[in-house]
Amino acid sequence: MDKIPDQKHAVQYLYPPVDPFDQRMMDVGDGHTVYFEQCGNPNGIPVVVLHGGPGGGCSPSMRRYFDPEKYHVILFDQRGCGRSKPFASVTNNTTWDLVADIERIRAALGIDKWIAFGGSWGATLALIYAQTHPDRVRNIVLRGVFMMTQAELDWFYGGGAGKFWPDLWVRFVNLIPEDERDDLIAAYHRRLFCGDMQTEIKYGKAWAAWENALASIHSSGGGHEGPGEYSRTFSRLENHYFTHAGFLEFDGQILAHVPRIAHIPGVIVQGRYDMICPPTSAYNLAQAWPNAELKMVRNAGHALSEPGISAELVRTMDRIAAQ
Repeated sequence: MDKIPDQKHAVQYLYPPVDPFDQRMMDVGDGHTVYFEQCGNPNGIPVVVLHGGPGGGCSPSMRRYFDPEKYHVILFDQRGCGRSKPFASVTNNTTWDLVADIERIRAALGIDKWIAFGGSWGATLALIYAQTHPDRVRNIVLRGVFMMTQAELDWFYGGGAGKFWPDLWVRFVNLIPEDERDDLIAAYHRRLFCGDMQTEIKYGKAWAAWENALASIHSSGGGHEGPGEYSRTFSRLENHYFTHAGFLEFDGQILAHVPRIAHIPGVIVQGRYDMICPPTSAYNLAQAWPNAELKMVRNAGHALSEPGISAELVRTMDRIAAQ
């Protein structure tokens, strides 16, 4: 659950813009080709950046959280996202496919161990990847923790967040007939995958707008609609994953499997007033993971572009590099 953020308020904390020294497309099978890039120092500390969504894609600003002289930064667009092909495809697109893609990229680059860095859905994916391949991860850095539980989905799509934003919640809910409102993820799924492009764009915009409006603590609730095709793509991919509960084996799997990563140092950066991914998930994760440090950022919400969030992430990566 993450959007492309407005970086203008956080830019003062970031490193200067940097261009990739390598960009390529990798055939990962199943009809998918994944885009990935490398920037920074090819001999530096490897870090893989996992974007949010599902469906968000990478942006150039994501390169700037790392000292380019000390870090070897790898970014990639997950299946169906950004520059990866086929665009917007949900076929052969599951959490486990993405975990396998991360491993393919690591092996192709000859990296032994790297840092997993991710926010929101990217935090979910970082945790699942680390729990699947704990011998390949040296540190985990998370932002806006989302653990793909039913409770978290119920909070955002079952009325919890709506109690704080009733005006926007009503707008989101009223597009659905009353007899379908007991399961808004399923109701939106029927429309996002109905086969009629205009209907899919309409409901894609509504799905994305609800999330966008709550991303920043500074939001007035107005928000801006992204391009119709982007909103449709993002919303279809995100809804696809949420409809299938992240393709996990059971509810609460990530927290239950924390012992698998107990030896890996972690830092959790969490906005105190995150409306999309409430801090209780970050707190529960930190309680179960003694080797993790929880950094609760006051006066911050969910977005990567929150000044306090960006500042803490840069400080964290600088500290790891110094160690």
